[in-house]
Amino acid sequence: METGVKSNRLSAKIAKVCAVLFLLVMIVFTLYPIIYTVFGSLKTNAELTAGGSFLPKEWQFQNYYQAFIQADFVKYTGNSIILAVSTTALAVVTCALAGFIFARRNFVGKKILLVLYTSMMFISLGSVTLYPIYQFLQDVGLSKSMVGLIIALTGGQAVNVLLVMGFVKGIPKELDEAAIIDGCTIYGVFGKIILPLMKPILAVVALFVFRNTWNDYITTLIMTITNPDLQTLTVAVVQLKYSVNAAAEWHIMLAGASIAIIPILIVYLFCNKQFIAGLTAGAVKG
Repeated sequence: METGVKSNRLSAKIAKVCAVLFLLVMIVFTLYPIIYTVFGSLKTNAELTAGGSFLPKEWQFQNYYQAFIQADFVKYTGNSIILAVSTTALAVVTCALAGFIFARRNFVGKKILLVLYTSMMFISLGSVTLYPIYQFLQDVGLSKSMVGLIIALTGGQAVNVLLVMGFVKGIPKELDEAAIIDGCTIYGVFGKIILPLMKPILAVVALFVFRNTWNDYITTLIMTITNPDLQTLTVAVVQLKYSVNAAAEWHIMLAGASIAIIPILIVYLFCNKQFIAGLTAGAVKG
């Protein structure tokens, strides 16, 4: 009997050690690119391209000043903030409304729409959709405006809509019925009952959308080709590697990338509690 107990304890300890080792490996793989970017941004271009030591031989802090000036960070950061905040707000509103309707109302074509939304979770069309989207925005006269870029980046939000729908399904329908008995319309049920309860999952959606919009490169690059003044910080950072002499200045680009990471880290630090709470609630209710 004692031998069995000791064996179980040993197995439990081995399992814990393996779990800790696995987590440490995942942390290393996750943080290594960020650490490499920061240290690389403090090297000379020759030292960075030659490889060798992980740490800089001489710390080149002037790379950050050079990146800030070349990329016109004030202008492009402003564009990124406007784009990310506007896209996030529009996505949260549309996801909240669509998720509520899918979860609470029956209408013609609902199953077909759900199948289409679900299929979008497993099919990545990627750059195939860029030309049709650009052509559509051009036809409606929005291809050279921030509004058009916001619409393009908001998209259908299939994953987020289904995430909200699953969350709303976990809210008891008795709350809706009680509100309707008290005289609420469907708009009152949504605004006074469901929407306040959706805050955790909407925080998750907001963080996802803000992150994706802030880090987007391809869509933003294509949509701003005809109007470079609308370019975002991500596009400007990538262009930093090309100097006036046509030489690739990777150290300057890494310095710009390090600066560009800061806003998304700040957003996550302030929203991580709501993010974790929303994911947990969504997992339980969905």
